[in-house]
Amino acid sequence: MWGNFCSLFKKDCKMMISGKFFLVAFGSLIIYSLFINYGYVHYMNAELYNVYLYDPQGTQQEVSELIYPVASLEELNAVLSSDANGVGIDVSSGTPDIVFYYGSEKSDNHRADYALSLLHQENAYTAWIVGTNTLESKQRKEMCSELLFIEITAVGFLGIASVLFKEKQMGAIRVHAVLPFKKGLFIMAKLTVFLLSDLIFAVLMTVLNIGVSDAAVILPAVLVQTAILSLIMALTGFGCTMMLKDFRQFSLVYVVIIIFVSAPVFLSANTSVKMAWIGLHPFYHVYMGLKNACFGTPVTNPVYYICSVCEIVILFLIVQTAFHKEMGKEGSL
Repeated sequence: MWGNFCSLFKKDCKMMISGKFFLVAFGSLIIYSLFINYGYVHYMNAELYNVYLYDPQGTQQEVSELIYPVASLEELNAVLSSDANGVGIDVSSGTPDIVFYYGSEKSDNHRADYALSLLHQENAYTAWIVGTNTLESKQRKEMCSELLFIEITAVGFLGIASVLFKEKQMGAIRVHAVLPFKKGLFIMAKLTVFLLSDLIFAVLMTVLNIGVSDAAVILPAVLVQTAILSLIMALTGFGCTMMLKDFRQFSLVYVVIIIFVSAPVFLSANTSVKMAWIGLHPFYHVYMGLKNACFGTPVTNPVYYICSVCEIVILFLIVQTAFHKEMGKEGSL
């Protein structure tokens, strides 16, 4: 049995190499890393919130040097029109009124708190440092988790389908239908190849974009979440390939699944849009598990891991049934 598994494993590796899968994954890794290191981090590290103060009576005596005074309400409106992220403070009525263009609930609260912290120097408005992440490390971990999730859900899901459809066209499944070996090894070999490639990708992605020292601490938890997501997506892609006739049908299903997986998850996790049913979305919990792992707070709830294992086992049984059915059709030709 071990010899059959090794043969299948080597065959799958050769197919992935000939299909340029590893080259595509390496290219994605380079593009993601360049984006994080030379695009996202530098852009987000720019001055986010300029604060402008209109105080005609001069009532505010202890303001920060970071605040820009303006001479009139017209000038305040003008600078805010040209600086969409800026925050205005209007004290013409005697009390500070925050003025800015609406963004999202979280960012608006941050902007208001930041402006007031510069306006008032007493302890009530002093900003306290919490956690161990700097602004840059937080941005790196956040974007790394998001791109890792996208890579495994989209590229990994599409990759296993491309390999299987190629084997269908080559008649490889027809050959395996008559070979004397346990048919489950065919599925296990595929899962192992994609799981290992995803784990290696996760290691390189984490080390290159978060740093060796930080990565060494969080990698065990990140790899656990990567393995869960990888197995779920590989099994889903395997099952869809067995149940669909050609890659054209799969493309439509691929778009639907990726939209279902990614859109609600990213909207609920990263924006002010909250969906009451998002707690029932299985990929939301996997995404948050991966994101929390990148921030050094891995999931400890055993129910999460029990549900993940049950989901993987159920998917495996569905895939195995679909694969046996497909091999039966191939074997009868």
